[in-house]
Amino acid sequence: MHVNAGWEQQVLGFIAAHRLDAPGHYRYAAGCTTPTLYSSTYAAMARHLLCEAFAEEERTSWAAYLNAHQDDDGLFRDPVIFDQGWYAGDPLWCGRPHLTCHVITALTCLGGVAEKPLRWLDPWRDLDALVRWLETRDWGTQVAWTGNEIMNVGVLLQYARDVHHDDRAGAAVATFLEWLATHHIDPATGVWGDVDVTDPVWRSQAVQAAYHWWPLFFYDGVAPPCLERAIDTVLATHNPRGGFGWGVHNSADPFTSSACEDIDSIDPLCRMLQMTDYRRTDIQTALTRAADWVLTNQMPDGGFVFIRDIPFEYGHPALRGEAGQGALFPTWFRLLSFALIGRAVPDHPLGRIPWQFVRCPGMQF
Repeated sequence: MHVNAGWEQQVLGFIAAHRLDAPGHYRYAAGCTTPTLYSSTYAAMARHLLCEAFAEEERTSWAAYLNAHQDDDGLFRDPVIFDQGWYAGDPLWCGRPHLTCHVITALTCLGGVAEKPLRWLDPWRDLDALVRWLETRDWGTQVAWTGNEIMNVGVLLQYARDVHHDDRAGAAVATFLEWLATHHIDPATGVWGDVDVTDPVWRSQAVQAAYHWWPLFFYDGVAPPCLERAIDTVLATHNPRGGFGWGVHNSADPFTSSACEDIDSIDPLCRMLQMTDYRRTDIQTALTRAADWVLTNQMPDGGFVFIRDIPFEYGHPALRGEAGQGALFPTWFRLLSFALIGRAVPDHPLGRIPWQFVRCPGMQF
């Protein structure tokens, strides 16, 4: 991996350029003018990953800014995004649950916690109801959406258990993991879903779905089921350019992969590498090539793009990055890919960077 000296400072400079007039207020990209809560979380998580210190006043004010957006049910709301009709109906796969999973990590990076209990989780604290809910998810062509649904609920249950000391949430997490280990998983592939994983696009979809469930296992120190077959399947998503896209997010140019397609395979490979020696050399080779590919997504402004040469709007105009323009979501996500590779392959140049992780459910632990 060949990088310009001080590339981390270029990233931090990009983030600083998107800071607005108060602690925690960040715009998403150069073409945006409004601060958004999503952008605030990406800035906090990325700066923390790179060990940039927060001044005490900034840290406490930033955490207070995030907590000021918590609803009475415990979920967080970005008024710019959700009060203007984005994702009407607050769907489970995105919406406030998705944002809340980001906010709890950002708060942890800032030394804070979500102040209100997560009452929104009440339907999933009932174990029988939880199992019925799992059984009624779409395990077919919408399995990737199911991945987000289950992760959002599971991560928040883990947080309620560990931070709010909620015993019923802890029991629900145990039921979650037990159920996932034995239902809708193919022992021959190690992934979930009733889809044909011999097709590279559906294989990618299945891995992207599993990426959202594997962290529930990893965070609790539990090896996911069918570990070796899962490694085989994830490695099979590696594409000729070094990334992991096969056209799920970019059908016109399938191997120009998105930030999501890349990390959805990078994250499990990095974590599984710590659990087994199975195909160790193959995993390390794939991760080394992936690091080179991810770097090609850094723009001259120091930030990263979701997909090269394509504008990407994250569901709302206040979350839009133009082609060739860095944006905070892909900058954080691709930086996290680097951090995971650096931790998993310490002999790699990325392993010499003192990455900083947090003990919080989600993706940055």
